[in-house]
Amino acid sequence: MTEELHPQRTEISQYGEFGLIDFLTGKIELKNASSKVGIGDDAAVINYGDCDTLVTTDLLLEGIHFDLSYVPLKHLGYKAAVVNISDICAMNGRPRQLVVSIGLSKRFSVEDVAEIYQGLQAACDYYGVDLVGGDTSSSLTGLVLSLTCLGEVEKGKAVLRSGAKQHDLICVSGNLGAAYMGLQLLEREKRVFQGEKDFNPDFEGKEYLLERQLRPEARKDIVEKLAEMGIVPTAMMDVSDGLSSDILHICKQSRCGCRIYEDKLPIDYQTAALCEEMNMNLTTAALNGGEDYELLFTVPLSEHERIDEWKDVRIIGYICPPEEGAKLVSRDGNEFDIIAQGWKHLQD
Repeated sequence: MTEELHPQRTEISQYGEFGLIDFLTGKIELKNASSKVGIGDDAAVINYGDCDTLVTTDLLLEGIHFDLSYVPLKHLGYKAAVVNISDICAMNGRPRQLVVSIGLSKRFSVEDVAEIYQGLQAACDYYGVDLVGGDTSSSLTGLVLSLTCLGEVEKGKAVLRSGAKQHDLICVSGNLGAAYMGLQLLEREKRVFQGEKDFNPDFEGKEYLLERQLRPEARKDIVEKLAEMGIVPTAMMDVSDGLSSDILHICKQSRCGCRIYEDKLPIDYQTAALCEEMNMNLTTAALNGGEDYELLFTVPLSEHERIDEWKDVRIIGYICPPEEGAKLVSRDGNEFDIIAQGWKHLQD
């Protein structure tokens, strides 16, 4: 009973840097033929033959990108990997390798770091990605995670943000706003917890929102389905900063305008219910929430019928000339400027 209440805690200093690396990575096996040399040398050796190499990186800082008061370490590791894997998918690529660096303060134990790696490895196993290296360092400002993901795509088939053409359809996978409302739920319960001695968080009926926030998924399945259908999007990116910000990225890079229809935005029932409960605007949550990691992409108008039959993808608008601007068409037919109000980096 005592051991259950007080699980074993091993100080990282007992392992040292190299001992910790061996402990965390000793059982990792390479799955892809392109992974020639993994953890254990100065650099990973990767060969893609005739394929193009994709590389993406993300830096996650405690207190900025995550709050450990309600984010389990294993979930953090999983989400950190998915954030990078999603970027490769958003380029129409296949994720293959992941490099992870961690900055640790003294308050973390070996078991804590092992939990992070369990989440990282779970994501790598699920998406068929090899964890091939990284670094560890001390940190005076809490936990820091820096990840780099490498992927491959057939030459000339990488989908950029700059390829959208006039009359293209604007499509999005899954639904929007759920991750943001999951965050609002966690923040609400945290505030209640801080004011009560005996506290039981109220998450009943809202489990999907928590999952979207704490354990998101990269839409590798959408990329695979597009390939199966023989459809190459003209432009694509993942919805990480919010639909409003991300569609404006596509408009800027493609030098075009757009029309997004409010009544076409895909929204889950739990998202709508919590917005009503918290007296929040549903469209604002869907447009600006961020962290959905759904795929936002454009396809030629000729693909309308096939996309329209795809249950997990919704056509939400179309591309228009740049002089017509980027507008949201409300349910009553009025047009409003789309403003980037999603996650804004490096701003107070």
